[in-house]
Amino acid sequence: MDKMKLKITITGENVHNVGYRYFLMNIAINLGLDGFNARNVMKGNEQQVVILIEGEEEAIAEFKKLAESQRPEHSKVSRIAFENTDSAVMRTGEYAQVCTAVQLNKAIPLLLDIRDDLKEMKGDIKEVKGDIKEVKGDIKEMKGDIKEMKGDIKEMKGDIKEMKGDIKAVRKNTDTIPQIHEEIKGMREDIQPGYAAQFRMVQADIRAIKERLGMP
Repeated sequence: MDKMKLKITITGENVHNVGYRYFLMNIAINLGLDGFNARNVMKGNEQQVVILIEGEEEAIAEFKKLAESQRPEHSKVSRIAFENTDSAVMRTGEYAQVCTAVQLNKAIPLLLDIRDDLKEMKGDIKEVKGDIKEVKGDIKEMKGDIKEMKGDIKEMKGDIKEMKGDIKAVRKNTDTIPQIHEEIKGMREDIQPGYAAQFRMVQADIRAIKERLGMP
């Protein structure tokens, strides 16, 4: 079958950085096209993807149909133009290798960043483990404090119980105070008459001694 070359220009608001070239390259590989290469260009304020393909007419026709009906997610296409060309077309396998090299070149800095992030994450995890260990120690210490507090509370309950007994005893003794007071009062009343008689006798003896001594 005859082979032909075709130039495809895809124009739109968003056709760059959506994987358009790789999307079309995959179609070219699946159709067995001999040649494929694509590049992103700007035309004024519009984005374009310019593709060159080479292969058998049937495969070219199928590629054209798929390019019109399918597109990457997130792409915004306003028009697609097809035209025959005599330009040199890179071999599809070579272009795939170039794309792989480009992607690796982009991926290496990202991989290095990921490596650094992982290293930092390991440090953070180690720090978190240390914090967890410290928290466990604090919890253990708190449990000891709670146990000690429980012992203090138990002791306080015993003291309160003892105080209640003392208060009860004091109240009991207080209730006998009026009775004791009456008993003392009675004793004073019993003692007072005898004490008065003795006092009169002492006074009489003093007067007799003064008379003997001639004292007034």
